[in-house]
Amino acid sequence: MADTALTGKIAPERIVMRDIPRPGKDVVQGFLALTDLAGTVSDAMDELGIHGAIPAATLQPMLPGARMVGPVMTVRNIMQSVPPTLGAMERRSKQADIEAHNLAQPGDALVIEGVAGISSLGGNSANVGKRQGEAGAIVDGATRDIATARNIGYPIWARGVSLITGKWRVETVSINGPVQICGVPVNAGDLVVADDNGVCFIPRERIKQVLARAQALSAGEEERNRDVAAGMSVVEIANKAYFNRVGES
Repeated sequence: MADTALTGKIAPERIVMRDIPRPGKDVVQGFLALTDLAGTVSDAMDELGIHGAIPAATLQPMLPGARMVGPVMTVRNIMQSVPPTLGAMERRSKQADIEAHNLAQPGDALVIEGVAGISSLGGNSANVGKRQGEAGAIVDGATRDIATARNIGYPIWARGVSLITGKWRVETVSINGPVQICGVPVNAGDLVVADDNGVCFIPRERIKQVLARAQALSAGEEERNRDVAAGMSVVEIANKAYFNRVGES
């Protein structure tokens, strides 16, 4: 990945990492096998003292029913100081999410710290991301052209939808550097988990720990569901221990 040709849309020194740490495919598949993906992961993170869950009321799923697990590629956008009309008239954009797509590997997730009310990811970007095999994207800010993203099956979670383009309004100041997503610190190589319930960011050094606890919680839920289906009384269900505490076998 270090020898990948760059697009030239952002200064090379603003690319903090060209290649990111990535978990094994078995880890990603382990998360995807969870019955209630983001909710179970959120519960596991609560028990492990990890702050990183964001509800769907804040980051809305643009492709209902989508489930996403992938290592994070970050983009940080800020508002430009010049009027957008100048960039539009000269057709000169400082938005450079295309460089993150260029560096992405199949299964990666694009995570953008954007600007409220302005689109940091549109149809063209979604098309490139889909072609690159990305798992999807998270935008702390707005997205647009959601019909395109839905038609090609590219999942996006965002604060909202806006027709106002970022091309002439935002400037990408870093790729794969630290970002803040809805108040949660996120770094390249962290893991993002998302579905209709919301989004969870897991620090990369705690991914396996969260997976192990989430699997235990999921197994407990499945056992309880079997007991309900088998006709166990509500009193018995209410008093049966389905989940070991953290650290118990």
